[in-house]
Amino acid sequence: MTDPISELLTRTRNALSAKHEYADVPYSSNIEKIAQILKEEGYILGSKTEKIEGHDVLRILLKYDGEGTSVIEGIRQISTPGRRIYVKKEKIPRVKNGLGIAILSSSKGLVTDRKARELGIGGEVVCFIW
Repeated sequence: MTDPISELLTRTRNALSAKHEYADVPYSSNIEKIAQILKEEGYILGSKTEKIEGHDVLRILLKYDGEGTSVIEGIRQISTPGRRIYVKKEKIPRVKNGLGIAILSSSKGLVTDRKARELGIGGEVVCFIW
C-alpha cells in the first residue's frame, strides 16, 4: 500500500503539470488536514469529499494565476515511510527563505513551520511547498 501523503503530493504535482482543475486523492483525515493548511496558506482554492465508485475521495481544487501559472511552484516530500525526518523546535527549516511552507506532524497535529515556531514545538517534517 502506498503512503497517503506521497500519493497526495504526487497526484497534485502531476495535476499541476497537466494544468488540471483538480486532483482526486484517496481520502484520509491527514490528507484533509494538509488540504486545509494549503487552503489557509493560499496554495489551493479548496477541497471537498466525494464518493467515486464507492470510495471516499478528496477532490483538491487547484489554484492558478491570471496567466494560467500554478500558484504552487514545487512540492517535495521530506519524510518517507522508510526514512522519517524529525526536527527540534530550534531546527525547524525555512522553505525558500520564508516564501514557502514546511508542514510538520507534531504533538498538536499537522501544523505549518510558522505555527510550530509560534507554539515552540518540533516534530516530523512531512513536506515542503513553495
